[in-house]
Formats: sequence, C-alpha cells, structure tokens
Amino acid sequence: MTPFSLLQKVDVAKKIAQAPDKSYEIGVVIGSYLPFVILVGFAYWMYYRAKKRDENR
Repeated sequence: MTPFSLLQKVDVAKKIAQAPDKSYEIGVVIGSYLPFVILVGFAYWMYYRAKKRDENR
C-alpha cells in the first residue's frame, strides 16, 4: 500500500449511481463509513486507557 492510495478520493455518489443492485450500494456505504467508525473507536479506547491510568496515580 502506497501513501498515495491513502489520499485517493472516492466519489461515493458516483459509485452508488452505477451500482448494479442494492447490495452493492449497501457495501459501498458500509465501506465508506467503516474506517471512520474504527478510528473513533480507537480514539475512545486510547482516551479511556489514558483516563484510567491517570486515575490510578
């Protein structure tokens, strides 16, 4: 995976317009939101661990 591939912009509306069926549309939507959900979960986990460690001092 190159750094360029992380910066590519994906046009979700265009993919949904060209979708062959509804299941493809659902997959595009899930695939576009999943990285953000994982990132938010990871940030919350880091916050929780730091808060817990600070309370133990």
